[in-house]
Amino acid sequence: MAMNNTLALLLAWMAGGALGAIFFGGLWWTVKKSLASAKPALWVFGSLLLRMGVTMTGFYLVSAGDWQRMFSCLVGFLLARQLVTRLTRLPEENQIRRSPEASHAP
Repeated sequence: MAMNNTLALLLAWMAGGALGAIFFGGLWWTVKKSLASAKPALWVFGSLLLRMGVTMTGFYLVSAGDWQRMFSCLVGFLLARQLVTRLTRLPEENQIRRSPEASHAP
């Protein structure tokens, strides 16, 4: 019985990661597309509706009314946010590192 619960939580965590990758990857793609678009508001609003619909449906189906699965899915979702943020960072942002002295006033 405990093994089935552990497997369910692991699958919920993985599903949350997939939902997060879709949501935040889609957000990154939308921002790139909207910057070059003549109608950026349409891209942003349409993307918001699609991403929220997919994410909310995914959370609903994954949780199946169990708060532990919902929490596991949320943890995967938030970890995917961190991963997408790191992967989509501009190369200049990765190379700029402040020295410890730069944060102190003279």
